[in-house]
This record gives sequence, structure tokens and C-alpha cells, in this order.
Amino acid sequence: MNKVVANADEALRDIFDGATIMIGGFGLCGMPENLIRALVRKGTKNLHTISNNVGIDGVGNGLLLASGQIIHHIGTYVGENKLLEEMVLQGKIKLELVPQGTFSERIRAGGAGIPAFYTPTGVGTVVAEGKETREFDGRLYVMERGLEADFALVKAWKGDRSGNLIYRKTARNFNPMMASAAEVTIAEVEHLVEVGELDADAIHTPSIYVQRIFQGELYERRIERRTVRKAV
Repeated sequence: MNKVVANADEALRDIFDGATIMIGGFGLCGMPENLIRALVRKGTKNLHTISNNVGIDGVGNGLLLASGQIIHHIGTYVGENKLLEEMVLQGKIKLELVPQGTFSERIRAGGAGIPAFYTPTGVGTVVAEGKETREFDGRLYVMERGLEADFALVKAWKGDRSGNLIYRKTARNFNPMMASAAEVTIAEVEHLVEVGELDADAIHTPSIYVQRIFQGELYERRIERRTVRKAV
């Protein structure tokens, strides 16, 4: 089946106001840059986003934040975005911080059809507030719910016209899990190839999880934070 669409704008044609969207990436690595920019152009409002972080000011998911399109975010790290801090303190956005391992497992569980699981992470902290706890073998665990979304926006290195995806090194991060946990998964790739050109043993996300795919036009490959030593 040919799942190729012309560009990011066409790929996002049915994203609606109030949608829950998973967005791949870790910092600025492996994020779907073209899809994020297209979503800003589309102007869809009241989005519930699920992503490791919210980019940085003016880059990545930070663009969605600056355009006022996000009202609720679930993630693990927000330390590089001053605008998000201001919006949370002003009550303009609801923020749910989740331990990173728990975040990863919640997405994996959602994609596997597992409604909930128990973990010791967060017991006795604000993470466990309002959640069910249970003791197993003398240790207390907190119940966490699986995460699912209406749409998943993911970035891969290579993909074929059927939607099979290969990620490159650490740019893989949360993308494979998110691809399995949404009703509609949209993939942007750096290289779009014909069916049969990918090594079947190297495929990370099988085509069954992907509904649309396109080749991205622009990848800025920003560095989130650059530190260099002083010349000696």
C-alpha cells in the first residue's frame, strides 16, 4: 500500500482542535521538524501534547508553545524553555511531569494495549499523588496508566512507501513507541525509498503502525546547547 503524501501540510490535513498528539524527539534530536512547522502553519488550537520536552524557545515544540496552540503537555523535562515556565506559572498551560522511564513505559503500554502497570518510581512523592498504590513482596508500587493519542508525529532516517521505518542512532529515542500508540501515525523521513529497498532485519517500526509518510524538505539539525573549552 502506498502511504506517501506530498508534504507535511497534506499529512496534517485532519488534525483537529483539541487533539492529543505524541511528538517524537529527545531535546532537538529526532524531532519531526517539518511536521511541527506545518502544525504551526495550520494553527490547530487547544492541543494536548505528549513529548519528552517542549523543545527550546523558538525551536521545535517551542514553536507550538509560542503560537499558543498547546493547552496541556505531558513530558519529562522542561528546563530549556523559559516561555513554558512563564506559561505554567501564569496558569496558561497545564503541565504534567512524568519520570522519564515511567513516561517511556506508559507510551509502550499504550501501544501494546496495556491499560495500566505498577512501578516503584515516584512512590512517596508528588508523582504518586491521587494514584492507586499497591504492595508487592513488601515493596510499595504506584499504578500508572498507559498513554495513547489521536496522532503521533514521528521522524525517521529512512522509510519506504508502505511506511516501514528505520531510525538513526539516538534519533530513534521515543519515536518507535509513539508510532505504535496512536490512532494515526504520520512519519517524516530524510530518505524515502521504494518497497523492498530496506533491510527487513533493520526495520524498527513496521508499516502496520504508519498511516502516512513523506520526505521532509528541511532539517536544521540544531544543537540544543553547545559548550566549548576555553583556549589554553
